Parts: sequence; C-alpha cells; structure tokens
Amino acid sequence: MPHVTEWPLFSIVEQVRSRFPPETAIMVAIGGWGDTNGFSQAAATRSSRKLFAQNIRKMVEETGADALADHGNGEDYKQIPNSEKAWEVEAYPKLMAEIRHALGPNKLLSAAVPGLRRDMIAFTKKNLRDLDNSIDFLNIMTYDLMNRRDNVTQHHTGVQMALDGLHAYLSNGLTPHKANLGFAFYVKWFKTNMEDTRQCSSQNGIGCKTALLEDPRTGVDLSQSGSFSWHDQVPSDVADSFKRALLRGVYDEKGGGHYFWDEAEKIFWTWDNPDAIHRKFPRMVDEYSIGGVFAWGLGEDAPNFKHLQALTASLRQSSERSRFLNSAEKSPTSYPSWREEL
Repeated sequence: MPHVTEWPLFSIVEQVRSRFPPETAIMVAIGGWGDTNGFSQAAATRSSRKLFAQNIRKMVEETGADALADHGNGEDYKQIPNSEKAWEVEAYPKLMAEIRHALGPNKLLSAAVPGLRRDMIAFTKKNLRDLDNSIDFLNIMTYDLMNRRDNVTQHHTGVQMALDGLHAYLSNGLTPHKANLGFAFYVKWFKTNMEDTRQCSSQNGIGCKTALLEDPRTGVDLSQSGSFSWHDQVPSDVADSFKRALLRGVYDEKGGGHYFWDEAEKIFWTWDNPDAIHRKFPRMVDEYSIGGVFAWGLGEDAPNFKHLQALTASLRQSSERSRFLNSAEKSPTSYPSWREEL
C-alpha cells in the first residue's frame, strides 16, 4: 500500500464548511457500496492497518477536515462470498482502533453501518465493545431495508424493520447516545411478480412476491428495481406510475412506512414523506434516547428540501421534549448541539 500525497476530493473542506454554521463538523467519508477493496487491503495485517491509519491522519490534517466517516458496505457479495471475508470480522475493530490512535482524541471517527440483521456480521458483542473505545458514533443505515437481494415487498425505511436493526445494536452493547438513526431522501421502486396479482392485492401490496431483481449467480442488477432522488428526473418508464404513487400513497400503521402498490403496472413504491419522518421520532429517537439522526443525502432533497425541513423540525421538537424531561429529572440533555446541525 503506497504512501499517498494527494487527496482528490470532489470539493475542498473549506468550501463545504462555508455553507454551514461554524460549529458544524465536516467529515470526509471513505469507502462505499462499490469500493471495498481498499478496506480489505488495509485491514489485512498490523503494518497495513498502521499505514492506512497514518495516511488517513495525513489526509485529515492536510484537508482541514474535522473527522472521518467509514463506509464499508459491499456490492460484490456474490463474487466474494462472506466465507472468504470471515477474517475481516476480527480485523475490523483493530483497524478502527489504529485509525483512532492515529487521529488522536480530538477528531471525530464514525462508521456507516448496516440496518439489517443479516448484514451485521461484524457487529458482535465483542466487536461493539472494542469499537466503543474507538468510535464517537455509528450511523445506522435504517434505509435500503428492502433492496434487490429481497424477493418480497416491504418498506425500505419502515419503522418496524428499523427498530429491529436498532435493537440488534443496542442489545449487543452499543451505547444509545452513540447510535444515529438514518433517513433516506430518495424513492425506491420494485417490480412485483406478474402472476401474483390476486394475492398481492389482498395484502395491499405488502409482502408480495417480486420479480427477479438480481442475477442469482453474479448479483448483477436486472433492472427490475430502482431509486431516484427528489432532484432527479423521474425515469420515463416509471413516471406515470410514480405520479399515481404520489397521489395515492398511504402510510402503513403496522410496518410504519409510506408506500403505494401500482396494481396496473405491478410496481411497489416505498419512500419517506414528511409525515413518515415525523412519525419515527417518538417511536425511535425519543423512546431509546439515541444520539441523533442523519440523512442520505442532503442534496438529494433539492430543490424544495421538504424532507430536510421535516427532519429538522422533528429533531428540534424531539430535543425540546428531551430537555423538558431532563429538566424535570435534573439531568443533562442527551442531544449534543453539533448533531442538531444538518
């Protein structure tokens, strides 16, 4: 792993910093859904972990960033099965510990982590106990809870599934104030099975069989599902269906998600509207006194930013409720101000 001397970010930290209040922490994210090779190389040995951490420290110092966010989820799970990556489970907290040591105590360190139990392979009780010494918080990706690995319809940001993921982390020892709840500022759609119409209709579109969404051997997307942001042009092949979804979408009180099943075109739509965002706070943020919230991503809510406004308003109301209760109990609030700035 060579020493790195340049940091070709899409923007510069100071330019980003100028767009937010002075107290906002600017974090640089590394890794991602389709970019996992670097993590495997970095985590492999003690010396590679040390070199990786030193490069991160240098990057943070030279870019002027306040923190680092680690995104390590993988798209290549079919090509490289979990059995070939089992060693990474034990190596992961060691890598994070090395990064923390290199950054020192005054920089923030976080990780974006899966919201589905089936993906939480590395987040055992032991690993979360070790990670607690390294990370400031975990951004739990409580979205994409339905994706193309699934074969029945469900809410991709549903409350019940998000609670299941949150419970998994908390029961394995994650401190509540180090848990951040994720919100998705985008829409997802899935084609349903053409032969399942009667049963799907009887279930109001939830729990329906999907079309084959990905190649069972390679995991390649078969274009039977998709997503787009609020600033995107709606794909022409689903535009009429999405118009119906916006007009006729409903909230599922049981699963806790906003959705619409288009029986005419056999498309299942799932997304958070402002009302669905408001509903999550009492059941999740308030109930479990978690540390804060985050969104993927702010720019995706342009140009009207209705979802960002709903999230900001809900967070402030939640913080006010927390301050009221803590004042009554004469205990400090559990909502640091830096997490309230979106």
